Amino acid sequence: MSRSSIISTIQSRGSVPIAFPAEKLTEYYATNVFNDAAIKKFCSKEAYQAIRNAVDKTTPIDRKLANDVAEGMKQWALSKNVTHYTHWFQPLTGTTAEKHDAFFEPDSNGNAIEVFNGKALVQQEPDASSFPSGGIRNTFEARGYTAWDPSSPAFVMEYESGNTLCIPTVFVSYTGEALDYKTPLLKALNAVDKATVDVCQYFDKKITKTWSSLGIEQEYFLVDEAFFNARPDLMLSGRTLFGAAPAKGQQLEDHYFGAIPERIHSYMVDFEHEAMKLGIPLKTRHNEVAPGQYECAPMFEEINLAVDHNALLMDLMEKVSRKHKLKVLLHEKPFAGINGSGKHNNWSLITNTGVNLLSPGATPQSNLIFLTIFINVIKAVHDNADLLRASIASAGNDFRLGANEAPPAIMSVFVGTQLHNILNDVEKNKPNSEARAVGSIKIDKIPEILLDNTDRNRTSPFAFTGNKFEFRAVGSSANSANAMTVLNTIVAETLKQFKAEVDGIIKKGKSKEEAIMETLRNYVKKSKNIIFEGNGYSDEWVREAAKRGLSNIKTTPRALDAYVTPKSEKMFIENKVFNKRELHARHEIMLETYIKKVQIEARVMGEMAYSNIIPAALQYQKVLIDSVVGMKTIGIAKTKMTSQLDIINEINDRVTVIKTQVDKMIGERMKANRMADTHKKAIAYCDKVKPHFDLIRDEVDKLEFIVADNYWHLPKYREMLFIR
Repeated sequence: MSRSSIISTIQSRGSVPIAFPAEKLTEYYATNVFNDAAIKKFCSKEAYQAIRNAVDKTTPIDRKLANDVAEGMKQWALSKNVTHYTHWFQPLTGTTAEKHDAFFEPDSNGNAIEVFNGKALVQQEPDASSFPSGGIRNTFEARGYTAWDPSSPAFVMEYESGNTLCIPTVFVSYTGEALDYKTPLLKALNAVDKATVDVCQYFDKKITKTWSSLGIEQEYFLVDEAFFNARPDLMLSGRTLFGAAPAKGQQLEDHYFGAIPERIHSYMVDFEHEAMKLGIPLKTRHNEVAPGQYECAPMFEEINLAVDHNALLMDLMEKVSRKHKLKVLLHEKPFAGINGSGKHNNWSLITNTGVNLLSPGATPQSNLIFLTIFINVIKAVHDNADLLRASIASAGNDFRLGANEAPPAIMSVFVGTQLHNILNDVEKNKPNSEARAVGSIKIDKIPEILLDNTDRNRTSPFAFTGNKFEFRAVGSSANSANAMTVLNTIVAETLKQFKAEVDGIIKKGKSKEEAIMETLRNYVKKSKNIIFEGNGYSDEWVREAAKRGLSNIKTTPRALDAYVTPKSEKMFIENKVFNKRELHARHEIMLETYIKKVQIEARVMGEMAYSNIIPAALQYQKVLIDSVVGMKTIGIAKTKMTSQLDIINEINDRVTVIKTQVDKMIGERMKANRMADTHKKAIAYCDKVKPHFDLIRDEVDKLEFIVADNYWHLPKYREMLFIR
């Protein structure tokens, strides 16, 4: 189909009519979730209490009660016209996975019954041979286990062809190592809970449990499916490998928060309905900065559930988009020259007493708790900046970090003017001059802290935003469990160190408050270099960060090395998040993923250059040559053909460079593929193959500018970004 035909097809599309599930959102919210109300209705009191204990106290569910739960879950699912069930998990492929089994079983009388027992609920054995394992298992060994996670409720996924009961699970190898994102996250959450409670006991004995809270802002692009299908690069790599910048991009800043186009609005409403039925509490929708870019964001949830919901949301967005003849682009940089997409992770810690530990309080006592957690988080980021950088490393995110609106690859913390001044005063052991005193401050040197007393910094990768930290460097296609596993582990480790140091000072005869303040003061001194309040996009910051000793690791293969340093190994093992084998396997898997993604891009780029770009250029060049020959035939002087000849020569020169660079890129790719060592291969793809991308693209994009429009078959940026 020609570009003009594609455009005509798209322009004839209208918005898809949306049928509301009910008059009020509250009438259909979480109707497809086996939540607390559904458990009470369909399960016995004993089974209900077993689930509550499993969620609240991590108490294992007895096998007999698991049968009761399974029976109740089955009856609830059957009431939703479910025919199959699946253990829904998140393997290290970056997508979700499921294997459907029918409730149906034949009986001895030749009839059929619906069967679902506790064994099927609690554990399944999917074929694990084709999932990434990083060398943990041989490819001919197929056994792996999925195990029910009671803390994330089961849900029903609706399809026109039939409904399926989805049971969130972990996924582990036959020998017990984690092969998914969920397992280490649950372990990291357990570690940070214990470490945080131990520290909170200094302040409030009623605090016996804490939860990590997370709100994930999901950015994405939308293009019409006809454009998507006409672009091999979008189909196979998720981003446009070629594309000349349009005259208008985002420079007018007119898309951000603008009126949502009707067709896009219809799509948003549709997937929001589906999300709401699945208990995903979407709150916000809006146009993002770049044309064709949008965002949705939920309310805050417990972190394990928030991560599950985000993975499910990405599946839903893709599923619903097909109905609207749209394609969701979750790649971090699908279009060059405009903003990429992130997944801002807003993280905080909540106690069982209802206190947000990252929210400044009204009393010196509550502010001391706040300062303790706040400073420990900063220290954790300072001490583990390279590991935090590794947690968001990917081939796609490499294109985004430091480009346009995205934070740089340098990890830093933004705290705002008032808190920065307070930290300075803590370090100098003096009262804060800017704080407004309310009543009598009974704990020496603890000021009142004003909430939201500073602007936000959009250039910071890790910014304090009033009552939470916003980790803005996470990529839009990422599973947030990766970054959140690292963040919660490093905070747990730092809090453990903090408690040990405070207890040591107390044993020397100082008061608890004095010991806490002395330790906090030392932490501020040691970690202040990570705090930066300025423009993270500036060249000055790159130079300043180097002076401060902060890393600027721009590429994924080198960033990932932070996972397997002796320091990281020790921390993950001692906090029981990863064992050494799992950690090195993860490192291997992430390197392999990087290699495969760059390899795919290189192959697609070469294929498009030979089969799309060069033929289009030569076809147009022939038209110009025929024109020149015709002009010469009728006696027009060569001196009057300068413009045509210049374009002919330019096309020839650029085609020559494209072919030369593609051939060199293929040669480097073949060299890299012969390397047995995964790390060396990843470095080769990064340093030897990938540099050809920009050289090839530059020539192609210049060809797009000079080749006549009707000879250029690939949809252009101006069309994909602005035609709805």
